[in-house]
Amino acid sequence: MKSKIQFLLSMVIFGTIGVFIRYIDLASSEIALLRGLIGSLFLITYMLIGKKKISWASIKNNIYIFLLSSITLGGNWIFLFQAYKYTTVSNAALSYYFAPVIVLILSPLVLKEILSTKKLICIVIAIFGMLLVVASGGLGTARLEDFIGIGYGLLAAVFYASLMLLNKFIKNMGDLEITLIQLGTASLLLIPYVFITEGFGILDVSVSSIPFIIILGIVHTGIGFLLFFSGMQKLNGQSIAALSYVDPITSLLISTVFLHEKMTIVQMIGGALLLSSTFVSENHSWRLSKPFLKKPVK
Repeated sequence: MKSKIQFLLSMVIFGTIGVFIRYIDLASSEIALLRGLIGSLFLITYMLIGKKKISWASIKNNIYIFLLSSITLGGNWIFLFQAYKYTTVSNAALSYYFAPVIVLILSPLVLKEILSTKKLICIVIAIFGMLLVVASGGLGTARLEDFIGIGYGLLAAVFYASLMLLNKFIKNMGDLEITLIQLGTASLLLIPYVFITEGFGILDVSVSSIPFIIILGIVHTGIGFLLFFSGMQKLNGQSIAALSYVDPITSLLISTVFLHEKMTIVQMIGGALLLSSTFVSENHSWRLSKPFLKKPVK
């Protein structure tokens, strides 16, 4: 029960990120940099207090994957934060949650996994649902901005899917270690990028933004990831898959109830199709008899 509560809390925390991004008057790359730095410092402190060690030999063996995955992590955050700035939290969350579908599509090619008939059907339904979200997400006075925001959300989904696939190739390291190294490396890589593209504007951050930056770094990154990995260790795959949907559902609730952002009927249907299809694809108790690909793609 404790593990479920920890994992559930992490999903609620992740689902509220969009609200805090709205109150930080910095560029998305600058927010990503500060989030990475603060989150890294928090996790380093946690590991030092808990006397947890990092295997430097394992880092060396996985160095190239870490570099690639850190780049995808940084890109993921930048595009996701851009999505929150351009469109509603619900649009951003739904487009971002297309990432599991991208993983399903690429897994036969990248991971040599079998694509079952059930997963193929789920992919088709999810794509149709995403098309409904895109088609309806731009309705209203801010039509162009919403389309741009959804586009950024889909780009963030591509980067997140790439991160999930790359992490499959990291060997002999714990999840907390991997997260700390990726956060730290992504932050280091973002430093020159931020100062080349944005200059020193990060130093002129408004006083009103500082509390939200600190919360984003400590709560949404440090504490969020600790709860995520602590809870995940004792949960089975189906529980993790089911509880993961608290993240986008939290975003949708916040968008409609607290931010009073409207969702069209078509968008609701599209979101329901997208979320339910990814849920079914990850639930191993819902099976169809034969695989779509009888052999892994070579």
